[in-house]
Order: sequence, then structure tokens, then C-alpha cells
Amino acid sequence: MLDRSPGIADDKDGWTLRDNASWPAPGGQPGAPRPSDGGTPLPIDASPADDATDRKNMALLIQLRWTAVIGQIVTIGAVHSWLGAPLPIVPMGAVVLGLVALNIASLAWMRYRIAISNRDLLVALILDVVALTALLYLSGGITNPFTSLYLLQVTLGAVLLDSRSSWSLVAVVFTAFLWLTEASRPLVLPPAAGDPVNLAVAGMLIGFALNAVLLVVFVTRIHRNLRERDAHLAALRQHAAEQDHIVRMGLLASGAAHELGTPLASVSVILSDWRRMPQITADRELAEDLTEMETALKRCQSIVTGILVSAGEARGEGSSPTTVSAFLSALVEEWQNARCKTTLHLVNAFGEDLPIVSDVTLKQAIFNVLDNAFEVSRDWIELFAERDGDNLVLSISDRGPGFPKDMLTQIGKPYQSSKGRAGGGLGLFLVMNVVRKLGGSMTAENLRNRGAKVKLVLPLSTLAIGDQFD
Repeated sequence: MLDRSPGIADDKDGWTLRDNASWPAPGGQPGAPRPSDGGTPLPIDASPADDATDRKNMALLIQLRWTAVIGQIVTIGAVHSWLGAPLPIVPMGAVVLGLVALNIASLAWMRYRIAISNRDLLVALILDVVALTALLYLSGGITNPFTSLYLLQVTLGAVLLDSRSSWSLVAVVFTAFLWLTEASRPLVLPPAAGDPVNLAVAGMLIGFALNAVLLVVFVTRIHRNLRERDAHLAALRQHAAEQDHIVRMGLLASGAAHELGTPLASVSVILSDWRRMPQITADRELAEDLTEMETALKRCQSIVTGILVSAGEARGEGSSPTTVSAFLSALVEEWQNARCKTTLHLVNAFGEDLPIVSDVTLKQAIFNVLDNAFEVSRDWIELFAERDGDNLVLSISDRGPGFPKDMLTQIGKPYQSSKGRAGGGLGLFLVMNVVRKLGGSMTAENLRNRGAKVKLVLPLSTLAIGDQFD
């Protein structure tokens, strides 16, 4: 079996498959370049992933601020009503209302903000420090046991911000703490409130508990956001590496096709000369052998032409309007003519026919799966087509020995082959990338009794003509 390197049809002829995954529009998420560009993959720019993570972290800061507002209202109410301390309710209430207004403004700002930067997070934390400082100033200053909440802001800054911004936040907190040692409004507790030392110890205990609980809750969620970002960046790098691998194989395949063109043409001329030689045409066995050689030669020329078409060097054949049923019927007929007329059976349960774009890239991807099945199941292969919502689902089943268990978890990765051939295992890797480029998915499983099944799920929106699925 020849492992074909699927090419990418461009947009020059008006009919093309719409790309959903591999190459974003300018300003979108970076990835690999189009193979037709012949370049190396673009460097992975972390800014989209970082922006998503910073947006999540800003949302966490807003949630923390709501928690702080509730805690401040409860604490002010308890100290003023239960302990009877003469707190300045109006100024402290104004600070709390300022935090509420800040949160509402932050939510509206995030809705219309395209990108959230490290500086935005720093400003949000500084505003929280300013609000905490104002409340501490109005309730005893440095003697207030809740000054330990400064450590919460410093810790969040160390986790969320870069090094320079973290130290800037530390400087702001340290300045606020020093200012409270010199300027504050004393908190006078009535004698009925109890021993001031015991109250201070109780306040420190509550402050420590708040710090511990809030740090565990929010730092854990922040770390989860960072892990998701790292996983997303790793997936982007893997995808870029795979696209680079495909570009290289496409260039090699195109070069090999050009190189093979000359010897194949020479063989064709020689066979034509032999066809006119009486001593060969008079021998029945030699004539039959010559016919088989000509058939094999035409097959090789067809494969070379297909590679060049996939690489975009023979435009006009790469894509054309068709329907789902016509595409499947033509695909099966072409495969049967080239391999075996009795092995492949098509079951078309798609339902109402729909117009789509026929592209050689998708056809070759399906051929790769069929060829893999044919190598292990010469007597029977089934191509089952059905519709699942807005998806075209193609299931290729065979009666071979199935996939090794350790290979099932590696389906779609390069050089995962059960045939033991050097350089083998690229067929399903190429299929996976073609299907993923179209926004679809590929899965494989072993059947219960015997054989295996490969399922391709293709969104009809990427195959559609025009905007019928938009």
C-alpha cells in the first residue's frame, strides 16, 4: 500500500473545503502554516492562551472581592452591634459600596475588553489593597488583627503576576502598612466588650482562618487555570509539530512524484513499442503479461497524478461540487476498480442527499483507511455512512485481527504501525490530521468477535457548498 500524503486544496477554483481547525485567520490563534506555503511552523504565541487564563483569574479576583464585601458587612455589623464599638459606619459603608461599584464596573469592563493583561490584574489587586487599607484606617489601623489579610493580597500577587509586578504589589502593601503605623483612627471598645487581649487573639484567629481558607480555595483554582493553559499550549505545540511533519512529507511526496514521472514515461514508451512487436503480440502469455504491466503502469501514473493534485500542482481536479451519495458512490467505485471489486461494500444510511464539495484530500484520507483494512481483510470491508445531527459519520469495518491494545490508545500518532515496516504507521496519522483540519474526529475500536472499526466524524458545515449550514 502506498501511504499518500494528503495535500490541501486552496481557494483558487471556487470550490474548496473550509478549514475549521488548522490555520486561523490573521489575528487568530497561531499554529502551523498552510502546507502550500512551504514554510516552517509559526512559533507558538502564548498570548491567546495567556489572555484566556488572565480572564479567568480576573473573574476569580471579582469573586474574591464579592466574598470580601460579604465578610466586611458581617464583620462591621458584628463589631458595631454585638461588641458595641463606635465604628464610623458611614465612611466604612462608603468603602464597601465602592468595592461593590468596582466589581460591577469590572464585570462590564471584562465583557467588552478584548484582552486582559498582567497590568490589569496588578491594578485590580492594588485597588483591593487600597480598600483594605481604608477599612483598617477607620478601625484601629495597625492594631486591627485583620491586617494579616495583606498577606492574602501578596500571595495572590505572587501567583498571578510576573516578578516585577509582584514586587510592585509588595511595595504598595509595605507602604500601606507603614502608613497605618503612623495614621489611623483608633478603635475604642466599651468595657462591656470584654478583655481587649482576648478580643485581639480572637480577631487574629479569625483573620488566620480567613487567610488559610481563601488561599486554599482561590490559589487551587488559579493553579487549575494555569494547568489548563499549559495543557492548551502543549497541544498547540504538538499540533504545530505534526503540521510541520505533514508539510515535510508533502514536499517529499511532491518531489518523488516529479522524479517518478520521467521513468514512468519511459516505461510507457517501451511498453508501447513492445505492443507493436509481432513476436510479443503473437505469444498469448506475453500479451497477457504486457496487458497487466500496462494496467499497473496506468495505476502508478494515476497515483503520481493524485499526489501532484493533492499538492496543488494540477488544479482543476482537486475539488468539485457533488452530493454526499454521489461522492460515496464515486469513491467506492474508484477504490474497487483499483483494488478489488468484491471486497468493499457500501451501506448508505445517510438519508436525504445534500450538496457538498468533493475534494481529493478527503478522498485520499478515506482511501488510506480502506487500504489499511484491505491489507488485513481481503474478503470483506464495509463502509457504512450515516448522518448524526450535522455530521457525516463514516465507519469502516473489517474482519482482520484488529488493533493491538497498546496501539488503540496511540491511534493518530505517527509511526504507530502493527506491520513492523520501517517508516510505516503514517497512514492513520495523516487521516487524523485531515479529519481534524475539517473540525472532525477519528476513533478506532476492535469489534467483539473479529475485526476492527475506524469511525470518521465530519461536520457537514466544512463540506457544504455555500452557507447552508452556517
